[in-house]
Amino acid sequence: MDEALLRSLTPSVLAVLVRRGAEFAAAEDAVQDALVEAVRVWPADPPRDAKGWLVTVAWRRFLDQARSDAARRRREDLVEEEPAPGPAAAADDTLQLCFLCAHPSLTPSSAVALTLRAVGGLTTRQIARAYLVPEATMAQRISRAKRTVSGVRFDRPGDVATVLRVLYLVFNEGYSGDVDLAAEAIRLTRQLAAAIDHPEVAGLLALMLLHHARRAARTAPDGSLVPLAEQDRGRWDTALIAEGVGILQAALARDRLGEFQAQAAIAALHADAPTAAETDWVQIVEWYDELARLSDSPVVRLNRAVAVGEADGPRAGLAALAGLDASLPRHTAVAAYLHERDGDLATAARLYAEAAHKAPNLAERDHLTRRAARINAGRSR
Repeated sequence: MDEALLRSLTPSVLAVLVRRGAEFAAAEDAVQDALVEAVRVWPADPPRDAKGWLVTVAWRRFLDQARSDAARRRREDLVEEEPAPGPAAAADDTLQLCFLCAHPSLTPSSAVALTLRAVGGLTTRQIARAYLVPEATMAQRISRAKRTVSGVRFDRPGDVATVLRVLYLVFNEGYSGDVDLAAEAIRLTRQLAAAIDHPEVAGLLALMLLHHARRAARTAPDGSLVPLAEQDRGRWDTALIAEGVGILQAALARDRLGEFQAQAAIAALHADAPTAAETDWVQIVEWYDELARLSDSPVVRLNRAVAVGEADGPRAGLAALAGLDASLPRHTAVAAYLHERDGDLATAARLYAEAAHKAPNLAERDHLTRRAARINAGRSR
């Protein structure tokens, strides 16, 4: 090994690395590594161009070291950016997940089903029962919804109106279904109300609170349903009622009426009546007229027929009911109630029994069956 040759080449190799952009200290380290490698390799395989060989090896050593230093600095920066040890701050992404499940590429029914599955944690069987469809049908609907959103970007979350509809239906499922989701729906709607200044968000929150305030009185100790007129109003949560009414009044004052505000106004009138007999049915009918104008929903018109029957008599209610599709959910139960109030007990008992077969859940089926049995027992005396 010609050590004199290596010493003579060192300055020129170092100069080449510096000209290529290497800092002097780093270039010097790289040249030293190249010299060590030359001592190891050259005795067995001497290069034809000693300087070229040293420049190539030294430059590679410099690049390797530069990459290593950069990676080390990145690791050190990441360590410095890590949060201090201790409990992590709580993060709740549930509401954002609701917006993603309400993606505009989904139909409202698919969005609700996907939300019940992903956010509510319901099984496919429970969701199918809520929709009164076979489990296989609901499984296909949820699978299609998942496939739809898996192929789109989530930079277009669902709009507020869709999310409100989803939260409303989740609340209804929790309010009357097998799984308690009502409190969770209220919690998420509170979050939405805190994040978005929107009168319909406030209207939905007020509606939920006013309905939830009556929850304790809706069932008897044996689990049977208690109709609104028969509920013990002393068991209603007056704090929730006061909060709901306050939120509703602030929303109505903005003069941007929407469906949820109108529904909340009806619930507030029920909550405001000291007894069922003192309910302001005339004003409730007026609110149903507003609601029908806003939504044009047959279910709204069905509920309006009940209110008309209370305000103007059962025959007026039956007249309002006559123009509606008899296949509507609970149409038969409403007809039975109005016939009972009109004194046509035979027709009422028959319709109650028929409505029981169509009931969406066991509690409602038992309630309607009992009403039919009670009427029949009274007529047989």
